Amino acid sequence: MGSDISKGGVRGRLNAALPAERLGDHLRILSGTGQNIVGLAVYVVASLGTNILISRRLGAAALGVITLATQFAFVAGAATRFGMDMATVRTVAIDVGRREPGRVRGVMARASAIAAIASGVVAVAVFLAAPGLARAFGSRVLGKPAFQAAALALPFVALCQVYLGGTRGLKIMRHTLFIYWAGQPVAWIALLVGGWAVAQTVGVTTLAYAGSWILATIAAWFAWRRETARYPATPPPPGELRDLLGYGAPRAPAALLGQLLFWTDYFVASRYVTSQTLGVYAAAVRVSQALVLFLIAVNYMFSPFVADLHERGERVQLDALYKALTRWIVAGSLPILLTLLVLPGPVLLVFGGSFATGTTALRILLVGQTVNVATGSVGFILIMVGRTCWDLMVYLGSFLLDFALAVLLASRLGTTGAAIAQAVTLAASNGVRLYLVWRFVHIQPFDRHYARLAIPAAAGGGVMVAVHLALRHGAWPVDLLVSALAGAAVYAAVLVWVGLAPAERAAISRVLGRPRKETSGARPE
Repeated sequence: MGSDISKGGVRGRLNAALPAERLGDHLRILSGTGQNIVGLAVYVVASLGTNILISRRLGAAALGVITLATQFAFVAGAATRFGMDMATVRTVAIDVGRREPGRVRGVMARASAIAAIASGVVAVAVFLAAPGLARAFGSRVLGKPAFQAAALALPFVALCQVYLGGTRGLKIMRHTLFIYWAGQPVAWIALLVGGWAVAQTVGVTTLAYAGSWILATIAAWFAWRRETARYPATPPPPGELRDLLGYGAPRAPAALLGQLLFWTDYFVASRYVTSQTLGVYAAAVRVSQALVLFLIAVNYMFSPFVADLHERGERVQLDALYKALTRWIVAGSLPILLTLLVLPGPVLLVFGGSFATGTTALRILLVGQTVNVATGSVGFILIMVGRTCWDLMVYLGSFLLDFALAVLLASRLGTTGAAIAQAVTLAASNGVRLYLVWRFVHIQPFDRHYARLAIPAAAGGGVMVAVHLALRHGAWPVDLLVSALAGAAVYAAVLVWVGLAPAERAAISRVLGRPRKETSGARPE
């Protein structure tokens, strides 16, 4: 694909800034990222829609308990897959880059077995411990069936990600898009509506969540088998199982701590606030995480390129990709950030009238998420270059910091204190990762074009504030929609004018202007 892109007038316009092989990777990642954004948009809408549906039908207290149980399953699934999702991404990408694709089927067989055993054992333990977990989180009556259903979801949360990690290692993004980002949350809604026809309870709601992961895992397994059926089975290299376990051993606790990094303060706050307040904070946390939409989209596409380029010693190319992709992440995230900063009240009112009390916590949470976005794929780079022990140390320190600050501040300030704890932790965690990536890989995400983004951000934010002030006394849906769209439109116009580097404008024009016959092969496979 890179050789096709380098032909003609585009090469003449871009060769001073982007060599042909680097342009090929830029456009391939851009194409895959575009697919991810579509899937992530569905994910955000479906996830927020599910939370809105639950809060309006069952109330804020039920939303708090369901969030506890489902996030417990998601966090536990991240830990008990034993790092095999990232192991398959990295190992499959390296094997394919070495022209040895026959090995990938053996890699997946071993990785999925490791994840299935680890997650299955923990799922049984969680099911048996459900009454105690419900008491620990202050929701004895509602929590027991919720945690039992969460235990059923746990192994499928783990296995689904392992199979999808393998397809991403093949540099195929559409399966993650359709199965994970779009399929699972939409399936939860469908199963939820069907389950509520029988009983509108916390247990049925969480059981529908488990069912959605079962369906997603079946689809992910089928996709992996179909994509690798053409590869002949090749004997694994000596010590492959040992290497997988060695890679996964630090990744298992790191993945657990990585998920907890976004939810530790929430779990701590559950001990100090009412269920109603906890439900409001759950909505604020969910909304703040919408800011990382573009970051996640790029991370999933960028990861196999990091493993492949680092293995081949292409540091200059990796550095250029990291810089460009970080600017793209920030550029794509700024309209969301501006909307949430300027219009937090109207955004939270989507969940119901009582949820507007979470505006202060939401703005504080956005500080930490902004730092998370501004540093780009720094965490994924550390993992993909094999520095999993350092990754674990950062997560451990971050968890301890978040937990200590949450206990100290949530006990005094409630959810505001919990939000401060998360914001400080995310800032510190990403700062340490930046240093480690520079130390080990000698790359960093900032260049002279980074500051260009401040101009469209100021223009879009100014328009958004002006429109909001003019409409703030009217209906909140009109205020939210018109203010956000007006600010985003001005931001986009100024971004294209002054915010992008010349090479980036030319690259995007190339993507949008390719002949149809090239577009049909643009999938990142």
